[in-house]
This record gives sequence, structure tokens and C-alpha cells, in this order.
Amino acid sequence: MKQWINNIFYSFPVQLVILHLRNNLLLIFTWIVFGLLMTGTVGRLFGVNFLFVGPEYMGEVNSISFLFLGLAFGGFFMSWNLTTYLLDAHHFPFLACLSRPFTKFCLNNFIIPLVFLVFYFIYTIHFQWYFEYWPGKIIFINCLAFAVGFTVTVLLSALYFQLTNKDILQYVKKRKNKPPHRLYSMSPGRRGAKLNTIKSGKAKWRVDTYLTESLKPRLVRRVDHYDEKDLLKVFKQNHLNTLILQLVGLIVLLILGCLIDIPYFRIPAGASLFILGSVLIAITGAIVYWFDKWSVSVFIVILIGINYLTSYDIFNHKNKGYGLDYTGELATYNTENLKAIASPENVLIDKAATIEMLNKWRAKFDEDPRMVLFCVSGGGMKASVWSMQVLQRTDSLMQGDLFKHTPLITGASGGLIGTAYLRELYLRKHLGEEIDLYHPKHVDNVSKDLLNSIAFTIITNDLFLPWAKFDSRGYTYRKDRGYIFEKQLNENTNNVFNRSIGEYKKYEEEANIPMLLITPSIVNDGRRLIISPQGVSYMMQAPIGREKQNTVEIDAVDFGRLFKDQDAQNLSFASALRMNATYPFVLPNVYLPTQPSIEVMDAGFRDNFGIMSATRFIHVFQDWIKENTSGVALVQVRGSDKLEEVEPKDNDGMVESLLNPLGIAGQILTLQDYEHGNNLGFIFELLGEDKFEVIRFTYQPSKLNERASMTFHLTSREKNDILEAYDLPSNQESLFKLLEFMDYPNHVLGEKEKENASKSKF
Repeated sequence: MKQWINNIFYSFPVQLVILHLRNNLLLIFTWIVFGLLMTGTVGRLFGVNFLFVGPEYMGEVNSISFLFLGLAFGGFFMSWNLTTYLLDAHHFPFLACLSRPFTKFCLNNFIIPLVFLVFYFIYTIHFQWYFEYWPGKIIFINCLAFAVGFTVTVLLSALYFQLTNKDILQYVKKRKNKPPHRLYSMSPGRRGAKLNTIKSGKAKWRVDTYLTESLKPRLVRRVDHYDEKDLLKVFKQNHLNTLILQLVGLIVLLILGCLIDIPYFRIPAGASLFILGSVLIAITGAIVYWFDKWSVSVFIVILIGINYLTSYDIFNHKNKGYGLDYTGELATYNTENLKAIASPENVLIDKAATIEMLNKWRAKFDEDPRMVLFCVSGGGMKASVWSMQVLQRTDSLMQGDLFKHTPLITGASGGLIGTAYLRELYLRKHLGEEIDLYHPKHVDNVSKDLLNSIAFTIITNDLFLPWAKFDSRGYTYRKDRGYIFEKQLNENTNNVFNRSIGEYKKYEEEANIPMLLITPSIVNDGRRLIISPQGVSYMMQAPIGREKQNTVEIDAVDFGRLFKDQDAQNLSFASALRMNATYPFVLPNVYLPTQPSIEVMDAGFRDNFGIMSATRFIHVFQDWIKENTSGVALVQVRGSDKLEEVEPKDNDGMVESLLNPLGIAGQILTLQDYEHGNNLGFIFELLGEDKFEVIRFTYQPSKLNERASMTFHLTSREKNDILEAYDLPSNQESLFKLLEFMDYPNHVLGEKEKENASKSKF
């Protein structure tokens, strides 16, 4: 038994794993990172796991996309083997006397890749079966395609090494007396150590057996009877191959980055990640090989150098709002200018214009109508689908009157994308196009994947400093993940977001469509940027701030007035939506043409539910609302319940306790709920309990499903779960409550809706 254990322990595969754990933790960390990403342990919030278990190509997840992923994983596998061979082969001199030493090294270096592959197939099969509802045959074909891609890359690599690598006997026959190059002998890295080891003929790591190509164990033999120069050449020959792999990987990524506009070249983002991993492993191995004990210092110097270089504009790309003029005079962003924009004169002008719009909206009704303010929360594609589902089905049940009663839409991130999509369809139908507003294809369009294109562009383009340019609305910008987001969004939705902000101005003024306020957060000072084709200076501070100066701060900025000289009305509507949905890292912050420079990001950091904008609108126009409406319904479409379970902190350790005060930063949405509750309570006092109602449609996952991820990708199970949430008793009760407040007849509800609504009351 002891001998059997020794045979296993001192086999080449096991000793390689032990060596990697001691010497190559940085390289093993790459496998760990991919494993954490693949399983969703890390990056699940962004949906990164979908890039591996559900890779997409040309808008579909199929055998072709898995083939690409397998090809790229094969390249990552070969890079891992080349790099570890470069760093560790000198510990095993017996390799040099074998035929095809690198091939045998790869075969024996199988344990870590095999563990990864086993977990990968387990998670992939589970994902496709449980979340995508695919039959076993399709799952098998997809996994087979991955295996075929991996095998093709490995076989092509093996063919290349067969043609370029030489065995020890070939070097013995063609021995050259020329001594090693001076640089080679004096390099500060591992090369001198390898030469000494090979000369001694003794391995630093005991290995008794190794696996041959036929997967049979064989005893190792000594090599001290060979000339050390010939042995050294055997190990040296793959150094060039490592360099070639680095260059090929970089070239492939750069070429793909140049071709992001062509869908055929947008390979699965997971494949791009594997290619990037291949390059990083090769570069890391090269630095460790050349600089050995100085490698950590070299890495630090490289990071400092990169940070220094990217502080200069030539190496630091800043994303811009497409349609804005960055070439002329910049807008002044300071307290004095903001006060000038929010002057009483401007506020009176903008209020008068908005009241004129409200009067045109009021003229559509014979008597004082109920007003609906539609507020949608952020939350990625989940929020887009949920907001569209609620708006479509409710408006359908109300026979189109929900839109008719809605003069204002507010919100954040994905929720506003879905609502803006339906608003555009509503406008096109008003202009005479044959459009079925309630067709399921619209939900399908807004639920199409955006994540793959974004991740692909980050890897192939943004990491290498975007340099390709494009023209948009008379100005020139650089292509990056912000550009590809807008392009993919338009491709998914049949180019409905191809208007500028200003093109909506006349339709809002005539009350043909609701006003829509887009409110990204300004990173520099925390204010909200109010993007609208209309003048909205009255939204910049509470009304009391204009009556009593220096009472309350200006907490918002009228985009149109601030950037009137930078072509504000020309801003792409898709760019405005992107600015409103700029989740950190996934999409780039947008820099605006101001002095000093400001940048904006996701609206959710200030108002993830649109409540702040809606309540201020009511506050500003309270007199008109009281005189011209019979009440206001604030319809809130949310992605989660208001109240969450309290997380216990009783068993925290010392380190966790030190970090506890920072935990409140993660409660940003809960904190917003508390503040919004205060605002809503104020509106109840302002309008009266019988004239104001808050109605919430909340997405809740079924008991069998986890909550849909907050990302730009949805699985089939997640999408179905979101759509079915409308029929939950709590949401049907909200529907019943809305219809009751709107004095709508109950007969519009079907039997199913009535049954669900009644259930929720008990």
C-alpha cells in the first residue's frame, strides 16, 4: 500500500501540481479566476458566468459559439503549458532525453486543466438544462463542439511543435561548438540555474514515473551522460514558441478590436477572455523567467508606468456623449453658472412652457383626468423587460389609456430603456406606422443580449487604448464599449433609438408622447443631470430655494441650458440612455464638455426609482395639478421589495467587525427607499390622501428560481420568470388598485386577473 502511494505521489503529474502550488501561484490564480467567473462566484452581478456557460455568437447560443470558445480555450491551455514548461522544465532534466519532451510535459501537466474542464462541463450542462430549457441532444452537441474546438487547437499546436522542435539525438548529430550567447549566460533570471541543474544530472524534484503518449507510466532515467549544451538546447527551443504565442494572441485581439462593427467578427466574449488569458499568462511567465526574484518589483514598476502614461490625454481615452461638440468652447461648470441657469427668469420661462404642454395634455379629456406618473427602477436587462411587461399589459388592459393619462416618465438604467423603447413605438404608431404595441416581439427585442458585445469590446479594444474613430451627428469620436453598446442596442431593437434628444421636442410639446426625464449622476459633486429636450431649470432645486435664496442647495443641472452652446439638442438619445445606465466597469463613464471636466454615470446612484424626479415635478406644478386633475397616481415599477430581511452580524470576526462601518455603503438602494418614503409622505400632505396614490408593481422571483441577475443578459428561465411575475397576486392587486383609482370598469380584468387580485387580499 505504501509503495502504491509513493508511486502516485512521485509520479510526474502529481509532482507538477506540487511544483505549481509552490512556484507558480500567480499562474494557477488565472485558472482560479476563470473558475470563479465560470461558476458565478465572482462577477455574477454582471452576468460574467453567461460568457462561458452560454457563449453567444451572431445573437445565438449554439454549437458554433461553443466551437469558438473551445478553440480559444485550447489556446489558453497551450499557453499554460508553454509558460510552465519555460519556467519549470529545468527541474526535470530527464525530459531532455525523451522524444517529444514538450508533448510529454503537456500530457503530464493535465491535472489542473482536467479539474477545470470537469467543473466547466458540469456547470455548462446544468445551466443549459435548468436555465435555458434545452434538450439533452442540443446540450450534447454544444459540449461536443467545445471539445472539438479544444482538440483542433491542441492538434494544430502539436503539428507545429512536431515540425519545429528537435529531440536530443538530433542535437547530438548536429552539435555546434559555439558557446551559449553571452546574454543567455549572464541573464538575471532562471537560465543560469537551469544550466547548473542540467550539468549535475540531478533533479531538484524527485520523479519516479511519467506518462507516455499512450498514457502508460514509464520510469525516468538519468541524463548526465549527455552533453549539457545539447540538453540546454532542448529546453531552450520553446522560448521562441512562447514569444510567437504572445504575438499571435495580441495580434488576434487587435484585429478583432478593429472589426467590432462587423458582427461576424464579434466572437464570443468568453473566447476573447481565454485569448487574453493566454497572452497574460505568457507575459507573466516571461517576466518571471527573466527577472526571477525581481519579478514582483518589475510588475510594480510596470503598473506605475502604465498609470503614469495613461495620465496623459494621448494614452487616456475618455468616453463622450455622441452628438455633443467637444471641439469648441467648453461650458463653465461652477456654482455661479448653475445659479444663473436656475435663475427665477429661466424658471418662469421653463415652467410656462411645461404648463403649456400640460394644458395640451389636459385638452384630451372632457373632464379633469387622473394623472399618471410612471416611475421605473434600474436593474439591467431585468428591469428593461419588467418595465415593458408592466407597461404593455397594463396599457393593453386599459385599451391604450395608460399612455394617454401619463404626461411624465422618470426612472433609471435598464427600466428607462424598456420604457423609452415602448414610448418610441407609441410615437411611431401616432405618426402612422402599422405597429402592434402589445406584440411579444417587443419584449423579445429588448431582452436580446448586450453583454457579449460589451465584454468582447472591452477585451479586444478598450484594454488596448481605443484608437479607431467614427463620425456621429457631425462630430468624430473613438470607438469603445460605449459605442458598441449603442450599436448593439439599435441592432436589437430595429434602430428605434436613432433619434437625437431634440427630435422629441415637438412631440412632447404637443403632448403626443409623455415627457421623459433622463437623470444620470454627476460623479464630481453628486448632482443629477436632467436630460430633456425641454427647458427644465425648475427641476434644479426645490421651489423654496428660489423664494428664499441660500435655503436649499442646487442638486440637479438642466442639461439643455448648460450645454446649449455645445449642441445639446444634438445629443444621441441612445447616448443619453447609456449615460443613465452606466454601471461601473461594464460601461464607461461619460465625460462632458465642461471646464472643469465632469463625468456622469448611472442614475441609480442618486435616484434608482425615479421617485425624486416625479415628486419634485409634482411639487413644482402642484397648483396646476390641483386645478386641472382629479388626482395623481404614481406608478412605480420596481425590481425588488422595499423591505429586505436584516442580515445578522452576531458572529462577525475581528476583521469583519473592522469593515462593518463600510457596509452601509452597500445599502444605497435601501437608503434611497427611506428618503423616497419621506418625499412621498410630503406629496400625500401636499395633494391630500384621496388625490394621491402610490401603486407598485414589483418583480419577485418564483420560489423555484433565483432573482434575475442585474446585467445585460437574461436566460430563458429568468425571462419567463420576469414575465410571469405580472400575474403574481401582489401585482394583480396593484393592477386592481390602479384601475380602481382611475375609475376604470372592472370588466377589463380577465377572470385570471380578478382571481389573483382577490387572493392577494387574504
